Amino acid sequence: MPSFKLVDAKLPEFGIPKTRPELDRSVYSERFAALKRARRAAGLDALVVYADREHAANMSYLTGFDPRFEEALLVIVPDTTPTLLAGPENLGRAASSMIDVEARLYPPFGLMGQDRSKTPSLEEVLRNAGIQSNHRVGVLGWKYFGPYEAAKPESWLETPSYIVDVLRRIVGPDGRVTNANALLMHPVTGLRAVNETVQIAQFEFGAVACSEAIKALIRSVKPGMTGYDAVQTMRLGVLPHSCHTMFSSGDQLVGLNSPSSNVLKPGDPMTTAVGYLGGLSSRMGWLAEDESGLPEGVRDYVEKLAGPYFLCAAEWYETIGIGVTGGELDAIARKHLDTPFFNLVLNPGHLIHLDEWMNTQVYPGSREPFVSGQMVQVDIIPAAGPPYYGANIEDGIALLDEAGRDQLKAEFPDVWERIEARRAFMIDVLGIRLKPEVLPMSNLAAVMPPFWQSPDRIVARA
Repeated sequence: MPSFKLVDAKLPEFGIPKTRPELDRSVYSERFAALKRARRAAGLDALVVYADREHAANMSYLTGFDPRFEEALLVIVPDTTPTLLAGPENLGRAASSMIDVEARLYPPFGLMGQDRSKTPSLEEVLRNAGIQSNHRVGVLGWKYFGPYEAAKPESWLETPSYIVDVLRRIVGPDGRVTNANALLMHPVTGLRAVNETVQIAQFEFGAVACSEAIKALIRSVKPGMTGYDAVQTMRLGVLPHSCHTMFSSGDQLVGLNSPSSNVLKPGDPMTTAVGYLGGLSSRMGWLAEDESGLPEGVRDYVEKLAGPYFLCAAEWYETIGIGVTGGELDAIARKHLDTPFFNLVLNPGHLIHLDEWMNTQVYPGSREPFVSGQMVQVDIIPAAGPPYYGANIEDGIALLDEAGRDQLKAEFPDVWERIEARRAFMIDVLGIRLKPEVLPMSNLAAVMPPFWQSPDRIVARA
């Protein structure tokens, strides 16, 4: 007997924030001080933080500055004002960072064809910024590596080689240049793994914007539209995106694809995703009013795929909490969906931040726990392929202990009110029993309408 059912429940309206909470300079000062302590504990003399348009989260976390079009480099040496190297188009923005920096022009970070005739020696620039012989320099970009990938993973650097080569030349044979991304990006101990209250409130703004865009599309999509037409109904453009907007349909359905001129037909499968800073929402459904509108071979879609998938996601939501390990969540997904039909791919959960996927403690056998202050993405992906394709109800939550919840409620009562309403809907309508510390950020949290021409028919526990 299935333990799920379709219920008539209007897509919820939990409210939309009128303003976006902003982080003041004191937040960045505290982050920078914490990084100094982490640097000392790691035995490093200096840090170098690299950023480009695709990989700016570490830089933005520390300074509030993210380079547009160009690259940037932050050099941090004790007892010295940090040097922030930027290209010509970003120099003014770099100088307005939320921590005190000496913003300097480094022409090679500019776009091709711009004047580079007065480029100083990079070695001279880095020495002037404080990098010295024998220094132990930690480099932070966007990724670190483990023993499965390299015999000495700390020596693997994803930052451009021309920067690393010069650093190694400066520090010499008695110094070292090492990957230090774990200082910020480790899923438990990394500084970015745990968010301040104001950061969680700010990320809720992005999560709401993502989910409202998906809701608008689901309510508007019709046969005869192109993918471009469908995505225009989202009314995007509120914030910088954490990833490209996704939409694909029919026999061209591939999860990461951008929208195209492919025309939607009755009975088509569709998938879409929108990511803003701090949030992403993704859904998969069918252009039909009910199962009779599906292709003949998949009219059992809810019974065979969507329902079991929802039960997996429901148990995920009910299990996650402070102190729960990533291995426990991974085991839930494998218990429900680890079969050739469902074809479970990716880790079924990860941390979300300024970047859409920061890191994850969710993997087989993981004993790494979730802690208060983390933002976690429900990301369970069965890639069943044609003709069933798959299912997705991806959104984010925050984890906060009692003191954190009290602080969020006191400082951001409108955010708290929306969270309370989402929790009530998930418990009362969907039958998902959440722990007190689990705070849904999305206005679509766990809402799964399989038939997008009947958007108010959703899957729930029986």
